[in-house]
Amino acid sequence: MCLGRRQRTLADRYLYPMRQRLLSILLFVFGVSAQAQPPAGYYNAAQGLTGEPLRTALYQIVGAHTTIAYANLWSVFQAVDRKPTNKVWDMYSDVPGGTPAYEYVFITDQCSGSPSSESVCFNREHSFPVSWFNDVPPMNSDAFHIYPTDAWVNQQRSSVPYGKVTNPIWTSTNGSKLGPCSWPGCSGTVFEPIDAYKGDFARSFFYMLTAYLPNLGAWPCPMMAAGNFSPWAKSLLLDWNALDPVSQKEVDRNNSLYILQGNRNPYIDNPQWANSVWDPFAGVEEVQQSIGSVWYAEDGLQILLEQPVQGAALLVLDMTGREVLATRLSDQRSTVDLNVTAGMYVAVLSTTTQRTVVRFVR
Repeated sequence: MCLGRRQRTLADRYLYPMRQRLLSILLFVFGVSAQAQPPAGYYNAAQGLTGEPLRTALYQIVGAHTTIAYANLWSVFQAVDRKPTNKVWDMYSDVPGGTPAYEYVFITDQCSGSPSSESVCFNREHSFPVSWFNDVPPMNSDAFHIYPTDAWVNQQRSSVPYGKVTNPIWTSTNGSKLGPCSWPGCSGTVFEPIDAYKGDFARSFFYMLTAYLPNLGAWPCPMMAAGNFSPWAKSLLLDWNALDPVSQKEVDRNNSLYILQGNRNPYIDNPQWANSVWDPFAGVEEVQQSIGSVWYAEDGLQILLEQPVQGAALLVLDMTGREVLATRLSDQRSTVDLNVTAGMYVAVLSTTTQRTVVRFVR
């Protein structure tokens, strides 16, 4: 299972507290919550690139970073995963805009053993499980993919992939689900977080397959094939990236970790790069079952779905693969403002099971 899936050792409990207290003091002094931004020119080497050249350029920018000691992740969480209420920001139990069934207090509610139910304690969840990269540093303590989560939900997820679950065999208190995968091309048991955090986890995965580019060929990851995302995983994560845009939570966390690790998640700073790297014009030349039409008129971008579809989404890219619009569609017929310059664009209409790609001219 993913660790927090590792029990606290005696070193965790007794040898590191002084180091953790020192880190906490440093975090307080430097005020990492919202200060940092990428320095001018940080991404200059990546500008204008697409596909593998872009991923290689981003690897050269973000691959080298300061390694955080695994035991110090508890203190890192206090700096980067703190809710406005000062409670632990646990994406496996949080209910955005609502009241979660429980919340955790830093330090007090850290796990010291294995719970047998939800709401007992929180631990360190490797969203990209340690078994997928052979549990070696620096990946096993890279905070860009490690989050504080309820230990029991973490244990239920274990090391299974993320995916789409239609018929869950287990559901957490906030609606995260475990069950057979229903995403096209995917099989076996998967874990589906709630919609509000799907983009967070997708962008964590994009980071991992960029920051550790030279290592990927040796990783036994079930969401990968030949050192890259398998087709179903790529389509799933790109869908999550589009449907759950970057939040202020992610921006603040990215800024804070930049101070601590000395690198950033480029897919939080520039979420359109996920499409530019992995799928800038997916299916443009393919014959597909149409789920709708897209065209531009004077009063805006026109979308007509073949039939009403719950959860339909629209993604618009320019011809470099840069995202210029991402929105959900609630009506069969919609008009959307599109403030872009004249030129050719690509519109991607998608549901949980289908996708239509249309070129149009503005």
